[in-house]
Amino acid sequence: MSLAAETRAELERHPFLVAALRAGVVNYTAAARFLEVDGETDAIATALRRYADELPAHETDSRDVRVRMESGIGPVDSGVDRDSGDPEPVVTVGGTGFGPSDGDRTAIVATGAVDSAALADALERLAVEGIAPEAAGVAEGTMTLVVDRLEGANAVRAVEDALDRSRVRPKEDESG
Repeated sequence: MSLAAETRAELERHPFLVAALRAGVVNYTAAARFLEVDGETDAIATALRRYADELPAHETDSRDVRVRMESGIGPVDSGVDRDSGDPEPVVTVGGTGFGPSDGDRTAIVATGAVDSAALADALERLAVEGIAPEAAGVAEGTMTLVVDRLEGANAVRAVEDALDRSRVRPKEDESG
């Protein structure tokens, strides 16, 4: 395997570096030292520069999204009968449903132009704030994150901020 191919393979293990390369904020020499690639630091740094030149630029845009908060969220039966009057989960992950109850959690619900990239951005922003959601999911224009009740207001602000600066997916080639 060539040094360039080995460097790219190692980069794939560190997505944050790929994002930093796309944003143009990487010290190539420091990144070359960080990566576990056998070779001279200068040669690895050169491979990083060439790879960065091939990447699409890091672009962000504000999304058309409405974000709201629902308090009193807790575990609910994820197999509810809609006719029974039992609360329906706002999100279900791995068979565990979270929905309206007397729970001690808050659901952050974003509707509109949300997708997996928006969820990733929201999770990264929450991590920076030290907020760890118990559950999160996105489907059909709705993204839901379940956090501790006391973190709800900070989580709403963090999610709104993330969606205001969310990554734009590179456009697909529509020619064929």
